[in-house]
Amino acid sequence: MVTYVYDFAQGNKDEKDLLGGKGANLAEMTNLGLPVPPGFTISTEACRAYLKNGGEPDGLADEVSAHLKSLEEAMGRSLGAPGDPLLVSVRSGAKFSMPGMMETVLNVGLNDESVQGLARSSDNPRFAYDSYRRLLQMFGSTVLGIEGETFRDALDDLKKERGTTADTDLGVEDLQELIETYKAIIEKETGRSFPQEPREQLDLAVRAVFDSWNTDRAVLYRRQEQIPEDLGTAVNVQAMVFGNFGMDSGSGVCFTRDPASGDQGVYGDYLQNAQGEDVVAGIRNTVSLADMAEVDKRSHDELLAIMTKLEQHYRDMCDIEFTVERGKLWMLQTRVGKRTPEAAFRIAVHMADEGLIDMDEALGRVTGEQLANLMFPRFDEKAERTLLAKGMNASPGAAVGKAVFDWATAVEWADRGEDVILVRKETTPDDLHGMMVARGVLTSRGGKTSHAAVVARGMGRTCVCGAEALDVDAREGLFAVRNGPTVHEGDVISIDGSTGEVFLGAVPVTPSSVVRYFEGEDVDEPLVGAVRRLIEHADASRRMKVRTNADTAEDAARARRFGAQGIGLCRTEHMFLGERRQLVENLIVAEDYDGQEAALAELLPLQRQDFIDIFEAMDGLPVTIRLIDPPLHEFLPDLTELSVALAIADSRGQRKKRDRKLLAAVQRLHEQNPMLGLRGVRLGIAIPHLFSMQARAILEAAATRLKAGGDVLPEIMIPLVATVRELDIVRAQIAEVAAAVEEEQGIEIPHLVGTMIELPRAAMTAGKIAGSADFFSFGTNDLTQMTWGFSRDDVEASFFSTYLEQGIFPVSPFESLDTEGVGALVRKASESGRAVNDKLKLGVCGEHGGDPASIHFFDEVGLDYVSCSPFRVPVARLEAGRSALG
Repeated sequence: MVTYVYDFAQGNKDEKDLLGGKGANLAEMTNLGLPVPPGFTISTEACRAYLKNGGEPDGLADEVSAHLKSLEEAMGRSLGAPGDPLLVSVRSGAKFSMPGMMETVLNVGLNDESVQGLARSSDNPRFAYDSYRRLLQMFGSTVLGIEGETFRDALDDLKKERGTTADTDLGVEDLQELIETYKAIIEKETGRSFPQEPREQLDLAVRAVFDSWNTDRAVLYRRQEQIPEDLGTAVNVQAMVFGNFGMDSGSGVCFTRDPASGDQGVYGDYLQNAQGEDVVAGIRNTVSLADMAEVDKRSHDELLAIMTKLEQHYRDMCDIEFTVERGKLWMLQTRVGKRTPEAAFRIAVHMADEGLIDMDEALGRVTGEQLANLMFPRFDEKAERTLLAKGMNASPGAAVGKAVFDWATAVEWADRGEDVILVRKETTPDDLHGMMVARGVLTSRGGKTSHAAVVARGMGRTCVCGAEALDVDAREGLFAVRNGPTVHEGDVISIDGSTGEVFLGAVPVTPSSVVRYFEGEDVDEPLVGAVRRLIEHADASRRMKVRTNADTAEDAARARRFGAQGIGLCRTEHMFLGERRQLVENLIVAEDYDGQEAALAELLPLQRQDFIDIFEAMDGLPVTIRLIDPPLHEFLPDLTELSVALAIADSRGQRKKRDRKLLAAVQRLHEQNPMLGLRGVRLGIAIPHLFSMQARAILEAAATRLKAGGDVLPEIMIPLVATVRELDIVRAQIAEVAAAVEEEQGIEIPHLVGTMIELPRAAMTAGKIAGSADFFSFGTNDLTQMTWGFSRDDVEASFFSTYLEQGIFPVSPFESLDTEGVGALVRKASESGRAVNDKLKLGVCGEHGGDPASIHFFDEVGLDYVSCSPFRVPVARLEAGRSALG
């Protein structure tokens, strides 16, 4: 028999696959002897069986009954009993934290009868009826699928009638009236009354949590965070403890370090006379933990001691939920807390300095994507700005965009290319779509532990919360600033997630301190110090080198400042654009060999100077230069436009002989599918003088730099090779040119000749090709297109979104390498190439060279280097170091 249900005392923190993150950590805290309300966890296996079979697996109901009976015995009360009822919470808990994405139901067990018993046993009728209205609200929206706004609007309407803005000002009779309103909403919307049987409530709530695994927002979040679809969620059933008994009670969320900045010390929010959902939802603004000490010092001091214990036990920053019930502290949850990129770097180094972890583990706790986020611009402190308000600095960054007040508008405007800031009183899980596309999130309520803050931090979005001076009216699409202006939908605002400031209009941005450090400036900031130490440790740890893709001396110099160890891809076709396009046209329209030679002679010195500049910028480092790759017609005018222009000229009697030659050349070179046509090595064989000119320019530039005392390491790369014979033909041309240049210059020019592996056939026959190559560089962009059989430019805007939604792609194969298909070709080519030529140098120059996940795969395969854009070089350095540590 499969076991589906476990008491908290039966598990530990390492069983997240089975118990989910929340259940595993509840078990761990229970075993540590912390004050955890008792309960049990229904495993992820039960969820997977439920989703697969469309119903509860056999035996689950009986297991729940047995564990519920044990819980009732431990608490001395029965679920929903009329006199003194046991109430439970039903919470989701997947292996990976998905804050706000799945469901929670509190106060399960209350009904029309037991609420009266709770009022008597607690001697607090207001508390009892407040708990009942919360159950109706959560149950209605979570279990019965009623729009949550319906309940919130009813509550807001009642508060307006009573002339208050705080739900705590509502009395017993007000809450009883609200309960009847909620019950009427449930009956109207579902056609059935609210279930009064406690066990039915529990069973329906458990099923709702199971079902919430596949809600649109949960699926969207998993896709965003690349969480597997087949994990399922556990369900935690736990005895309720109440923070809404009165002012001697409350609920809070805290962190053992600041999740926004990484500063040491305790941070959190506490709300008196409230349940935990009030804190997360941000419906009332909270007080700090320091203020909690003035309200309830005993609970505050006990909480701080537990926070220290948990951080030292987990050896990481912990995110903790707690409740105080009539002066008694209870721990409801802990997990390794989500943090901003800045906090991740600073906390990792702090903990290494404190001896909690070593530098290897510190490096493993940061990611390349986090480093990339730290390299985005920040607001220019010297620029003039109009301050509207200040809230909590929930998630750092500088975000500028048009104010929008609902997620649907955010998505619509972002789809048409607008930058938007999503503005809400407080966000709910339904806002996820809008948060994903927005540049930043601004709320008038909530703190650093609100839904908006936690989700924004996890997504790397800039966020300001709790800007109390803003009166947000989502229905009218505006917010009014207390004693200030009104901002309407479409007005541009700027938010600073590092300071919590909100500005009117667009504030100019300035380079981040991390970028300034990589550029060579002496920046004395804690964040920069942490980045420096971790990137230096990554450099000392990594096996794989990091090069850059650069086509100009300026890009090459910047990449070198960023730590590049050479150029892995210099695209020579970029050197034929602009004013030089005319020279390519001359080559193409040339009527004979002499005409071609004349055109190439004009191109030669220009190419040579390009390479001299690049070799100087990369002195002492290897430079891989790809000979011209695109079809020649890409350098010519558009066929239709040229035809129309000539027709107009003819009608006016303005006959242009050269344009007619050009049109004939364009028509001759036109291809239905140029990606699969006359390009790369095929072009070099069809027009051999073109590749010879490029080889001469490279080698003459190298000779110039060598004579000037430079150290050059040119690597000439032949693109689109499919068979070794193609490589042999072009390599022979290059050898002939090299011999001539060396004789003319009177100097030996060290150089390598290799090929770009970007065709499946080249990958499959790499063993033969390796015999004629000094190096392979994997062009994973084209290799992905050729392997999948689609053109990136054509398909990303057409069906990719559907493929992602249907789970055919977990992520775009152009964004992160398809390791099963394209990766298998890279692996085979590497192994068979090295088997023939053990000195074969292997690298990758596609965009995947800067993708963190792909870098780990390339390291595992044994490539010598990855190459990426200059901006991504620090990211690749960090990830190569992390990969080496496993």
